Amino acid sequence: MTAPLHDTSAEIAPVDPALGGGSAEKDIEGRSLGRIAWSRLKRDKLALTGGAVVLILIAVAILAPFIVSLLGHPPNEHNEDQIDPLFGTPIGALGGISGDHLLGVEPVNGRDVFSRIVYGARISLLVGFLSAVVAVIMGTVLGALAGYFGGWLDAVISRVMDMLLAFPQLLFIISLISVVPNQMFGLTGTGVRLAVMILVIGFFGWPYIGRIVRGQTLSLREREYVEAARSLGAGRRYILFRELLPNLIAPITVYTTLMIPTNILTEAALSFLGVGVKPPTASWGQMLNHAVRYYEADPMYMIVPGVAIFVTVLSFNLFGDGVRDALDPKGTR
Repeated sequence: MTAPLHDTSAEIAPVDPALGGGSAEKDIEGRSLGRIAWSRLKRDKLALTGGAVVLILIAVAILAPFIVSLLGHPPNEHNEDQIDPLFGTPIGALGGISGDHLLGVEPVNGRDVFSRIVYGARISLLVGFLSAVVAVIMGTVLGALAGYFGGWLDAVISRVMDMLLAFPQLLFIISLISVVPNQMFGLTGTGVRLAVMILVIGFFGWPYIGRIVRGQTLSLREREYVEAARSLGAGRRYILFRELLPNLIAPITVYTTLMIPTNILTEAALSFLGVGVKPPTASWGQMLNHAVRYYEADPMYMIVPGVAIFVTVLSFNLFGDGVRDALDPKGTR
């Protein structure tokens, strides 16, 4: 009698998944668009560095009084003992930099440069962020309405955008601030100028984001999921807020991060031209204006606010470029 080809009495023991062996199939974990974007952003070291600097600048602006109380002097306090009475320049090398004045002192009056740089960050970031918020709200609303409804509404909004894009924004702001009263909106002095700058910069900035939102809306309104929602009886408000707006968040976020540094540069330019915040309120552009008269005798007074503006704008641009690449569905980074 021949032996059986295999032992029928032998049984294959089941594999216990808890022991870590045998499972040929791995669990497939779905990832949301947010997680995919974050994983891309984490690989972009330049973008992360820019974002870290932006967070530090925001923290410095919020904690300015505390930081100055620890490391500096009141921003409007004069320190004549740090000034050469003959030439009006800071005593010591590099603009009077010392352990007591980390970035030196201003010529003539001796105000602490470090304290004024820290407080100047408040002005720049406040104007940059709030004017971007104004522009984003107006641009998103009007751009989405123009792209979704089309027709005469699209024609009117598009012509308004073309007109504002061709308007000399900087000259208009200079002319407007020159004639605004000293008291308005319950504000006085510097508060009035800040409010005017925020509103005007935001108003002239919305056509840029409005064009982007309009173009995206024109493309999205013909997609299958929008047609499906419309065929199921969804109203225009539902389609706008539940179907279109969530898909517009990515381009809006990207353009906002790139708009803020442009607004910061605009504020610095206005303060440099003397139509920004009023003295003695600290502003980086205003410090550059004052430094023009002393750049030969005290070049550090010009270098410090210039570097502050450069680092701030560069950090926002690096972070904005990283966010754009991370949110790009066709990107490979």
